[in-house]
Parts: sequence; C-alpha cells; structure tokens
Amino acid sequence: MKTIDFPPILGCAAAGQWEKRQLENEKSEWAAMRMAGAEIARGILDDFREIGEFADSAKLLVLVGKGHNGGDALLAARWLLEKFPAAIADIFLCFGESSFCPLARRALDELMEAAGKRCRRMEFSRLKAESVAYDLCLDGVFGFQFHPPLDKKTGQLIAWVNAHAGIRFRAAVDLPSGMSDEGAAKGFRADFTYATGIVKSPVVAEPNGPLVGRLRYLDLGFFQGKNPKSDRRILTESLLDPIAMLRSSRSDKRTFGHLCVVGGSHNYPGAIMLAVRAALRSGVGLVTALVPEPLAAPYAAVHPEVMWVGCPPGSTGGLSVAALALLRERLQRANALLVGPGLGAAPESIELVRRIAGEAALPILLDADALQPEVIEALGKKPFVCTPHAGEFKRIAPALYAGQKFRCPRGVLVLKGPLTHITNGKNTYYSPFGGPVLARGGSGDMLAGLIGGLLAQSPDDPLLAACRGVVWHGLAADLLARAHGQVAVENSQLLEQLGPALTSTHARNIDGAAGVHGPERPA
Repeated sequence: MKTIDFPPILGCAAAGQWEKRQLENEKSEWAAMRMAGAEIARGILDDFREIGEFADSAKLLVLVGKGHNGGDALLAARWLLEKFPAAIADIFLCFGESSFCPLARRALDELMEAAGKRCRRMEFSRLKAESVAYDLCLDGVFGFQFHPPLDKKTGQLIAWVNAHAGIRFRAAVDLPSGMSDEGAAKGFRADFTYATGIVKSPVVAEPNGPLVGRLRYLDLGFFQGKNPKSDRRILTESLLDPIAMLRSSRSDKRTFGHLCVVGGSHNYPGAIMLAVRAALRSGVGLVTALVPEPLAAPYAAVHPEVMWVGCPPGSTGGLSVAALALLRERLQRANALLVGPGLGAAPESIELVRRIAGEAALPILLDADALQPEVIEALGKKPFVCTPHAGEFKRIAPALYAGQKFRCPRGVLVLKGPLTHITNGKNTYYSPFGGPVLARGGSGDMLAGLIGGLLAQSPDDPLLAACRGVVWHGLAADLLARAHGQVAVENSQLLEQLGPALTSTHARNIDGAAGVHGPERPA
C-alpha cells in the first residue's frame, strides 16, 4: 500500500511550515478559511445526527480567539445560521475584538452582515449568570501555535464550558484549545475535533483522547501534490473507491478469492456467524468455515452459500487438534485464513491454532482467543494480520515487539480502540471513522470477517486489506449511528450499512474531485 496516497500527520511546528508554503498570501488563506468553515459546519451536521436532527431554532455558543481558528469558527457559525434562519448564536470574543488578526476580523464582519441580528456578543460574567442551554459549542480559541500554559481567564472559561451540563454537542476547530505538541493537561473537552487541512500529532496521541473526542479529517486540498515525509498518516474514504467500482463482466467466483474461517465453540456460537456474515459482505467469492460439528447443520440452514465443515468437538465444545486434518484438505484451494472468532480459550483449541500458524502457507488473520503469544511466535515470517483490543494487545505485545521495534517483518497490527490504528512497524495509519456505536459485543467479529474477506481478495497486501476493512467498518458504523442513534441498535445492523457506506462514499469522492460541494456551501 502506498503511503503517498494518504495525508500525513505532522507535529504542530511542521504543520505550520507546510501550511505557510501552501497559503502564500491573504487571498489563499481566506479561501482556505472559508472552505474550512463550510466543511466544519457540514461535518457537525453529519455527526449531530447521532443524537437527532439539528434544530431549526438551534442555539450556538461560539468561542473565538484572535487567530485563524477563531475565524474558522465564525465562518462555520455563519454557514449554520444561514442554513437555519431561526437559529441564534452567542459569540464570546476571548481576547476582545481589537486583538483580531485581519482574516478573523473579516470573518466576524461577514457573520455580522449575514446574521448579526441573531448574534449576541457575550461577556463571561453574563454567560455564567444566564447559564443558557446550547445545542452546539464551537471552540475556536487557540490553534496549533498555542504554547501552554493557559492564561487564568481562558482557563476559567474552558473549565466552565467543560462543566456545562446544558451543551449537547462540543466541536473543536482543528484541535481542542489548550492542546499543543507539549501536551494538554487542561483544555477544551470536545465531542468531535475537526482537523482542518492537516492532522496535528497531538490529536492522535492516546493521552489526549478524552479532550479530542472523535477525530474527523477535513481535506482542504493541501496534499494534492507531493506530501511531506511522515511515518504516520490519516486514512480517508478514498481508500474504498476501487472496490466501489464496477466489477469485470468476465468475473467468476474464483476471481474474488476464497476465505477459510476457523472458529466457533459451544460457549460462543454467535461470533463466527457474525464474522462469516461480514466476510460474505466483503465481496469475497467463496467462504469455507470450519466449526464444531453440532454447529455446522444449523448454520448451513441460515447461510447455505457458505461451505460449512463440521469438525469433531473437543472436550469443552470447541475445536480440537482433530480439525487440522480437515483444514489441510481445504487450504490448497483458499487464498487467506481467518482464525479465532468464537474459538474460546480451551488449551486444545489454542494448540490447534498454534499448529495452524506453523503449517499454513497462506496469509492469516488472527482474532479474539487466537491472539496468543505462542501463536504469534509460531507464524515465523509468514504474512499475517492481528486485530487485538487493548487487553489482547497487552497479552501479545511481547511476541510482537522487541523493545520499541516491531519484530514481525510481514505482520500487520490492527489495534482497535477509540481511534483504531494500523501499523506494519514502518508506517502507522489512523482511521477517523466509527464511534461508540461499536462498543458492543460482536463488532470485532464483524471487523475480522470484513478484513478476512478483503485479505482473500488481496493476499499479497495484508496492510491494504487491514486498512480498507477498518475504514469500511467505521464508515458503516457512522451511518448506523446517524440513522438510528448510538443506543437503540443491534450490532448486526452494521452489516446492512456496508453497502451504503460504499456507494455514498464513492459518490461523495467523485463530487469532491469535481469541485462539487452542494448548493449550501459558500462560494
């Protein structure tokens, strides 16, 4: 997978230097600010749908500093107020109007001209006294040039906003105020952070996660030419474009790979079904699944398109080493192997996986209870993908790393979490998609099945399969939460969003490439 295809993640100083080269004069800076304001507003409306529709009479609180982040926030507020003529905004100018840079002043003038009658300029004492409920709070106080510590007055403001129980949605422009390369012990606590143009490294640092909330990347076209060097990159929807295209009319089922899945047990009968269902939605041509004998017939009745192979169950109802002989017969016809969903941690099942890892010549995806140190060590130098959450990663980390060095030359690690990232030891890719709707049992099984199906279609590029699967899974989760909310859903509903995630993403990327952004975007 080519690193050049994805925007780099840069430290604040490096981002400032790159931005300065891209934005050579006030005209280009103003164009970028207008685009950022529009994209922030559009992103907020998309993400707000996870808690309902943005109200026509919404009330905004806009926190404005003296620089370009303040200007971006003002332009985003203008966009929203123009789209919702009954909405109103309280504007807090943190350092006074006289401190504004020229473009922040221009943004304020445009807002006041467009919707000044619906805007109030507020003092902090009045904000505290009224303690009004807000649908949205926009943080544009500090940008990436901030250096700690926060001054006392701004610190008090941010602490008050963070503690305000009546704010439904908190959005940070570029990065939360108070954050820098030096860290962010105290700062604005965002629900979503909208990185404008360049993702700054503090927003992907794990300790800063509680302030960042969920990260979104807004492409302002900074990286259309040569990208700066970086071993960390942000994944974008465009990664899915090739699989959203028309397939060849000369295809047959063998064209799109054959995935073999091994797992299931008496204690966890549903996990392998979720993984197989996701694999089927990946576009893979063939799926063979090896499960304990009692599960094979009922599963075949539900999904007859899968080749279910019943294996003699072990003493605890899971798979035993006896399944190895049946697997060997089928591996010659497969392109990739997924092991682990619903497997259970019985010693006989783990021994089976260890032996599979040592024998199989195919690229392997290890998930769930297959993620054991002895299994990782048995892989040797063959290509593999592993998909641990934080607890599982702690268990296998000594087998994956020697000190700080990733010692698996053909391995790919997918570390699942609030900001899932993928690494091959050389480069790390972050996925800004998905959210708390995935915090349910079974979501990892579906991710494993999706990556497994993609791995069978591109067995020579495990990194590509892993990145694609994570992005696709996350985009489907976003669509699910926007359609039904974060709470009253079942995890298997995610499968129904995989198709729409492909088609809507491809259409959006074509529009963006053509410069079409909809009638409501300022010119």
